[in-house]
Amino acid sequence: MTGSVLAIDQGTSGTKALVICPERGVIGSGTAPVRPRHLPGGRVEVDPVELYESVVDAGRRALAEAGEPVAALGLANQGETVLAWDPATGEPLTDALVWQDRRAESVCTELAPHAEELRHLTGLPLDPYFAAPKMAWIRRHLTRGGVVTTSDAWLVHRLTGAYVTDAATAGRTQLLDLERVEWSPSALELYGLSDERLPDVVDADARIGTTTVFEADIPLTGLLVDQQAALLAQRVTEPGTAKCTYGTGAFLLAQTGTAPRRGDSGLVSCVAWRLAGRTSYCLDGQVYTAASAVRWLTDLGVISGAADLDPVGGAVPDSGGVTFVPALAGLAAPWWRGDLRGSLTGLGLDTAPGHLVRALCEGIAAQVVALADAAAADLGAPLASLRVDGGLTRSALLMQTQADLLQLPVEVSALPDATALGVGAVARLGIDPELSVDDALPHRKPSAVYEPRIGPDEAAERLAVFRSAVATLLDREPV
Repeated sequence: MTGSVLAIDQGTSGTKALVICPERGVIGSGTAPVRPRHLPGGRVEVDPVELYESVVDAGRRALAEAGEPVAALGLANQGETVLAWDPATGEPLTDALVWQDRRAESVCTELAPHAEELRHLTGLPLDPYFAAPKMAWIRRHLTRGGVVTTSDAWLVHRLTGAYVTDAATAGRTQLLDLERVEWSPSALELYGLSDERLPDVVDADARIGTTTVFEADIPLTGLLVDQQAALLAQRVTEPGTAKCTYGTGAFLLAQTGTAPRRGDSGLVSCVAWRLAGRTSYCLDGQVYTAASAVRWLTDLGVISGAADLDPVGGAVPDSGGVTFVPALAGLAAPWWRGDLRGSLTGLGLDTAPGHLVRALCEGIAAQVVALADAAAADLGAPLASLRVDGGLTRSALLMQTQADLLQLPVEVSALPDATALGVGAVARLGIDPELSVDDALPHRKPSAVYEPRIGPDEAAERLAVFRSAVATLLDREPV
């Protein structure tokens, strides 16, 4: 039996660290905030030093609470957040462009004639959400110096001196050959990045190096992008199973097994993980704004925070005719229209805060239904249920709305920090190659299961209203 591990989830709005014991579960935890800047023109950026310091701070807090040494470290990352940095000194040369950043739209417009070629090579549609357009934009507009990578490569270098990224994170760039799981010379050439020194692509459970920033020497043996780490923690390891994480955005992933599945329903085909040299793949769909849309309502003073969703939304029986398409950072899968802005329609003098809350919950849930429908179409069979995790799963209103519109059971994870638990399991695999994936994963039991309370006809009617509002947005000229 391996010893305890330190698992760190470096996220968009904060970093969470857990010390996980194989026998006793979580014995220490720590958090540290991260404050991205939302700027005009769809720009979202963050100070890279803040990312690194949050990792160190959260990790030290978790270790202090645990009060005992750990055998290994696992690190999960945001996926598509990028920066330029000096590999000689480790110093950042730019701010980090967060995955929500839209400034690389011009790069995508220029490469539009090659969109299908890139999708076939990498499994990803052409969109500034992914890393490569932002990397190219940095090279054109900010600096030609140093290296330009996803944030994980910089964090790992600061922690251990190694220059690596895991296969799943590399698969979020649109520079990775999906079949070969190697950097694609063709994709690099299209983006004007052929001369870049890119990090080595390693297995998620590779022994990467040793860090000393937590005082004792700790080997880094787990590295995985956040959504795939949550996928693993939820035990979505068999084809046809799916999970959705409700965080800053909402992310639905469906397992496809040892071969990539390229559908035509608008979902992304990508690497789920590569463990011990064996690659698993998944379908991936995104809702750009979930908790960030809740934060928007909070900033307007409609509610005081996510904890208000249920009491405020529960004060009214329905949305009162209000329809909210919360495309506050554009529409992601399956539409891929990041240029769009959201819409709020059906307002009246009788519209109350509860109607806005319910309309937001329906808007988030309806987008997830679109992702689930797309996954079912690409898989050739409907999903049997949806496993969910993330902070917004605490809202019974949102989860019931999700079950109602999806017309499927929604199983809420009892693991509140699925991403950290997933990368913790990977770190255990990295220090004990004899351990099976199943044995390394935390025990999975839902904390709640929401069954649909309405019939399929009412669900279809409510979804039709939302889809009509989306169609109105799609008919607008790109901005």
